[in-house]
Amino acid sequence: MINLIGTYECKADAKGRVSLSVAFKKQLAAVLQDGFVIKRSIFESCLELFPMKEWNELSRDVNNLNRFSRDNNAFIRKFNASVKMVELDASGRFLLPKDLMAYAGLDKEVVLSSAGNMIEIWDKEKYEKSLEEDVNDPFADLAERVMSNKKTDGDVS
Repeated sequence: MINLIGTYECKADAKGRVSLSVAFKKQLAAVLQDGFVIKRSIFESCLELFPMKEWNELSRDVNNLNRFSRDNNAFIRKFNASVKMVELDASGRFLLPKDLMAYAGLDKEVVLSSAGNMIEIWDKEKYEKSLEEDVNDPFADLAERVMSNKKTDGDVS
């Protein structure tokens, strides 16, 4: 399991490309070639960038949920909404999809912040505000009910 460390400010160019910091590139060197998955955050107004290996492990847990539960079905659908694969270009940049940029309110000033096995991608102003306040919405409540039951051995209730 990857455990990323650091928070870095950067700029998105006019096309929505962001350079992965040198520090993150070093920490992710063994998995850079595998690509990444980017998605909406459940609890915050930001994006989450997962190395493919970490995404596959998380997806395994989600795919093990009982599909005969309405909550589980709703969670799976919303969890996978707008999920996209991204890769680094030759310059070490990745493209932020326009729909995800709009969701997170990203413009030019961006913060890449480690969050365990993934990187959160924030609008700089929102990031600063998030450090001081909680975000609460119905999907966040649903995600908490569904995913907080995860047992330590990898099984999901």
